[in-house]
Amino acid sequence: MENERQFYRLIDESTEDERPIKGKDVRKKHLINKLNYINFQDGTILINFKHVKYDHIISLKVKPLPCLEDELECAWAETDKLHKQLAFYKFKNILVPCDQKILLIKPDEIGINEKGVSFILPETCYQVDSRKLRRHSCKGIKAQLIQNSALFYGDLIDFSTTSFRIEVTAIPPQTFQWIDPESPVNLIFSNEDEMLYSGECRILKQTFGQKTREYVIEPLGYQIRRFKPKEFRSTRQELIPSPNIIFRHPFTKKKTNLKVVDLSGSGFSVEEDKYNAVLFPGLIISELEINFANSFNIKCKAQVVYRKIVEEEENNNWAKCGLALLDMDMEDHGRLSELLHQAKNRNSYISNIVDMEDLWNFFFESGFIYPKKYAFLQANKETIKETYKKIYTQNPHIARHFIYQDKGRILGHLAMLRFYENAWLLHHHAASGSDSNRAGVSVLDQVGRFSNASHGLYSTHMDYLICYFRPENKFPNRVFGGVARDIKDPKGCSLDTFVYFHYQKKLNSELHLPEPWRLIKTEHEDLAELETFYEHESGGLMLDALDIKPGMIDCDELSKEYQVLGFKREKHLFSLKNDVNLKAVIMANISDVGLNMSELTNCIKVVVPDSDGLSKDILYLALSLLSKKFEQHEITVLIYPVNYTEIHSIPYEKLYQLWVLNTQYGDHYYRHMKKLLRGIDS
Repeated sequence: MENERQFYRLIDESTEDERPIKGKDVRKKHLINKLNYINFQDGTILINFKHVKYDHIISLKVKPLPCLEDELECAWAETDKLHKQLAFYKFKNILVPCDQKILLIKPDEIGINEKGVSFILPETCYQVDSRKLRRHSCKGIKAQLIQNSALFYGDLIDFSTTSFRIEVTAIPPQTFQWIDPESPVNLIFSNEDEMLYSGECRILKQTFGQKTREYVIEPLGYQIRRFKPKEFRSTRQELIPSPNIIFRHPFTKKKTNLKVVDLSGSGFSVEEDKYNAVLFPGLIISELEINFANSFNIKCKAQVVYRKIVEEEENNNWAKCGLALLDMDMEDHGRLSELLHQAKNRNSYISNIVDMEDLWNFFFESGFIYPKKYAFLQANKETIKETYKKIYTQNPHIARHFIYQDKGRILGHLAMLRFYENAWLLHHHAASGSDSNRAGVSVLDQVGRFSNASHGLYSTHMDYLICYFRPENKFPNRVFGGVARDIKDPKGCSLDTFVYFHYQKKLNSELHLPEPWRLIKTEHEDLAELETFYEHESGGLMLDALDIKPGMIDCDELSKEYQVLGFKREKHLFSLKNDVNLKAVIMANISDVGLNMSELTNCIKVVVPDSDGLSKDILYLALSLLSKKFEQHEITVLIYPVNYTEIHSIPYEKLYQLWVLNTQYGDHYYRHMKKLLRGIDS
């Protein structure tokens, strides 16, 4: 039925715009098979009649009955349009739909009665091609036409890849005089659940009904910009075998299967026949499946962003359409990323299954776990082993690891952990072997490519990348500090320095703060005051990345995800006040021991907006009260800003810089990695 509707529209338009081109002869045997197929599908063919005096032609639908030999009998499909008007018309020809082509039949004799028509099939008929883009009928697609604040509602009747036909109703006091056919309009298509298309268009033609009108409307552009343009786009790979995309078209509800030309972690392009095409820029496909040789499938939501015609040979034009990924399940995106990274570099792995003995050996061999760090880990080594086994063998969606491996030996490693609602922590960066520099930079480059491809997907929650490093360590300062220095904008990439030390838990249950000091649950107003201080002090991204902005005070969905996956993550915010005056905001993060080996995910962070009167003793009392929430005896503490600890002579072990990258500035990170790789190669 769908092919039949397209055929009638194609015939109507071919008479409007261009005459059909005669093609090759078709034998009767092929014609009979086609007619029986149409009968099998309960379809119809078209009988054309021409007025005896004028050039007017009418086309009537008939249903072909099963055909065995020479004679074909057909039944009228629409009996309400018949015989009285046929008295003024004579038979012209018969048209049979055949994909984008038409079979033209001119029998010598035809019998017409109230039930239908019958005729003898000729030995040959003609195959003709209208050379028009196929139009696709639609049902259930709502249209909104907007021009100069006037909104008209209607329905999408049919479409091609270059125009839409809509029927619009004027609801009083609306009048069609409000629509200026010479000016652009905005068009929105939607179903019951979501918007499927919006774009600026122009009116090509219209009917002139009083209450309803049909408009044929053409998009003004054949390319849209879904995301901020990038200097470094995700690398498109041509895979062998190439996958297919399979989806049910949101307008026609028809299943479509197209070959993928190239593929990246952020999008792909496909090829389709120019004349039967169904994709156009702006179209959103909510449920699309990327099928890899029927071996495994990846599901996603995508939007068509461009379309261009590729002319290879005469009569062999095809269209290349690019689609951007809008969302994808984290597990599926991980599988896709691993495949693409392997295709680019056989030594690059993402979240592959790791032999845990080899991984632990690498951590010790590379010097990442040095004696002092091991002294801290040793007491909880069995618990830590179990945590890492879950991360590296079950691949939970909150974690990713990047490994550079050659001939089975791990040479480079970097891990990511989604520890804040929209920020991922980079940690456990290590490299070993004679080519450790290349391995170390390679995994950093992998992170850049992964982030570049995936940060636009909602499911990744990757607005920010964060990491901690010691400023005296040359390599991380060159990498992360270098990116911040290149960007020169704290809203693109910021560096904030914390002091780091360990606090010994005190078991005295009678400890309390003296009046008028209070340690209470943080309120919205406290975070607003903290934000004012931080903007003055730094102007960076720390509060956004660590979820301590006013709008995030009650947001803790991530902790529930950790719990479902069998991990621990808690976030507690407290305000240390002298009477009503805010002195510090304290965040207690509680996680599985060793989830981060420096316990930067299992620690207390103190941000001091007003150090006046906040002595070391008061701070330590607050830390003592909060230490009860932790299982371990020795608790990691980070304090910001550094000058508070200097003024009050608070001893600390080291300084850590918190690096935060706004992933929309990923080009700078990627450019920096390219520079480092070139330096290694030279």
